[in-house]
Amino acid sequence: MALFSSHKQEMVLPSRALPGRSAPIIEPGVHVVLHTPIAGPFPEEMERAIFGLGCFWGAERIFWKATGVYTTAVGYAGGFTPNPTYEEVCSGKTGHAEVVLVVFDPARASYAMMLQRFFEGHDPTQYMRQGNDVGTQYRSAIYTFSIAQHDEAVRTRERYAKVLAGVGLGEPSTEIAAAGPFYYAEEYHQQYLAKNPDGYCGLGGTGVGCPVGVLGDDQA
Repeated sequence: MALFSSHKQEMVLPSRALPGRSAPIIEPGVHVVLHTPIAGPFPEEMERAIFGLGCFWGAERIFWKATGVYTTAVGYAGGFTPNPTYEEVCSGKTGHAEVVLVVFDPARASYAMMLQRFFEGHDPTQYMRQGNDVGTQYRSAIYTFSIAQHDEAVRTRERYAKVLAGVGLGEPSTEIAAAGPFYYAEEYHQQYLAKNPDGYCGLGGTGVGCPVGVLGDDQA
């Protein structure tokens, strides 16, 4: 979805970010696979997570297949421009990553299971890119909603780094930070690969398991 260009791997300064807009670019609807609302308020018992692991089309599919997931949505996070458009994010001038919002039932699926899907679903050793998709919007990122999530994400990244080093791979470049605003992407991006089964997916993991537990049969 992006051609290689070195400047696209450099984060924009906040002072040079695009101004954006005050109004959201869409009115979030219903998940076309799970048939649940993609915007809150969500049931009180649910937990939220935000992950950036490359092109969000394939990334969202990884999570909507998971046991215990209530809903998912794609959007933009970690940047400076309010309510950005897809074209603005792809310009590299908003600072945002393409991300997936995951809302899950912790009684049925742990945050550790979500982290395992995240780390195994992409190659976190690539800096500001995933495969042929190059740019700051494709960076590896975890945005957390609690101290507990942050600490678990950091521990998992450290454990996975040791496993990757053991097979000769590099250090994860995964950004871990407190969640800020999440801006919903345009409607046509939501559950894109359910609407377009033969659509593009550039994600590919390292093939190395992440040691945070064992996923169920829904990994396929």
